[in-house]
Amino acid sequence: MKKNLFLLGLLICSMATIAQTQTTDKPESWYFKLGGSYFMQTAATEFPTVSGALPNTDVYAADGTTLVSRETNHGSFGEGFRSGLTAGYRFSPRLGVELGLNYFSSASKTMVETTNRLVAAGPTFATGRAEGRIRAFDVAPALVMFLGEAHGFEPYTKVGVIVPVHGDLTIETNRTYTNPAGVTKTYTKDVVKPNPTVGFLAAIGTSYKLGTHISIFAELEYRNFTVHGKTKETEVYTENGVDKLNTPTTFRADASYSASHVDYVKQLNSTSNNPLFNPNTATTTIPGDTTRPNEAMNDISSFVGISGLGLTFGLKYSL
Repeated sequence: MKKNLFLLGLLICSMATIAQTQTTDKPESWYFKLGGSYFMQTAATEFPTVSGALPNTDVYAADGTTLVSRETNHGSFGEGFRSGLTAGYRFSPRLGVELGLNYFSSASKTMVETTNRLVAAGPTFATGRAEGRIRAFDVAPALVMFLGEAHGFEPYTKVGVIVPVHGDLTIETNRTYTNPAGVTKTYTKDVVKPNPTVGFLAAIGTSYKLGTHISIFAELEYRNFTVHGKTKETEVYTENGVDKLNTPTTFRADASYSASHVDYVKQLNSTSNNPLFNPNTATTTIPGDTTRPNEAMNDISSFVGISGLGLTFGLKYSL
């Protein structure tokens, strides 16, 4: 609803300006823009679970079992930097189209954090944090409405869609396990590949002519879309800096293929490769469950939001 109202407001503003402004300038045909952006997050949502851990920040007392405080972790991966190259074509003094190719790198977000939790007899206490970051390439076709030039400035609005063509969510988890035998530090790198999706963008901006062909431009842009996970793979697992990805250890007993790979599904049932729903699933943590160790584990598909409000500056070259 908010997206529709925002789009409607931009269109009304554009039409009102067009009605009041007239120009006889000959429009450019093709033009190209190179710019960089910084986005602030908007529309924060609760993060998904990370390897079965709820998206909370939990702090435990000295006994490791008494929960002292809990805070839900939420946010948007829309915060971050973007660089892009855009090709545009003007059909008339007022109307044009653009096609942008962008690379976006989000800021890191804390998804799960635990302090001093008792995880095993001994006793063994765990403290750790999982942080996620999105990197993505997208193409962004848009319709542009130019509002008329005055004193070198030419404001415009545009609306369009965002189509991610490549990218992933990387989740890095650092944990410290403490027991009478000593301290063990583990590091896990999980990479989540997304399903195809489409997002929305709306922007208002202006260019300023520096010469016959060269202009500078600035845009204020709102973008919003969600990404659903398709697969997840644990690419790295180390203990005290030593590779243990394929080696069963005290802190990661299951080193099978299913422990490192996840296929996300819409529903879990008795046919799923998941120990909560299928007793013959692939995990060595449950005695006897060894029938499907070479298949990816199934889990419910989750999603993350990528919404943000950003400011772009750059150069424009008109043919």
